[in-house]
Amino acid sequence: METTATQYSGIEIFYLVCAAIGGVLLLVRLVLQFIGADGDADAPDFDAHHLDADASLKLLSLHGLTSFLMMFGLVGFALYRESNSGFVLSLLGALAAGAVSFWIIGKLFAWITRLQSSGTLSLDDAVGCEGEVYLTIPKDGTGKVNIRFSNRLREHDAVSKEGEELKTGERIKVLQVRGSTLVVGRN
Repeated sequence: METTATQYSGIEIFYLVCAAIGGVLLLVRLVLQFIGADGDADAPDFDAHHLDADASLKLLSLHGLTSFLMMFGLVGFALYRESNSGFVLSLLGALAAGAVSFWIIGKLFAWITRLQSSGTLSLDDAVGCEGEVYLTIPKDGTGKVNIRFSNRLREHDAVSKEGEELKTGERIKVLQVRGSTLVVGRN
């Protein structure tokens, strides 16, 4: 019995296996990410000012490696089989395509990372803001003030800069921050 199936060479099978492994893992990883089941286990952070050993390992993210494998396999197979480029040229093309894919994924994650916000307010942003005393600040004691900063109304512990008593309702201005306490003066 004669078969009409196309025979693949060893290098073609190698390219196809790389493409299949990379493609399936990339697809599974993306589906898991979209349904929220993968966490942020390997999201790379490409901040050049803080590039250390941990950051360089994050460059080797699962997304980057799977996209490299997929493009390496697809381009290598296409060059070797369809373009009859030969092994060396197909390997160079496959490596280049994988590297470009890896680079694009890295840039994409860097862009996505910059979109994130911690949502944490820095108390130092309150310096210069105005507000009012909510609970009387006793002489040489701590009270509470309401101030608006970062588009939010916040209540914070406060002390008077001069150690004087500030009554409820008095207008104040934040002069500095000591730990988690605001230092205020009359406005």
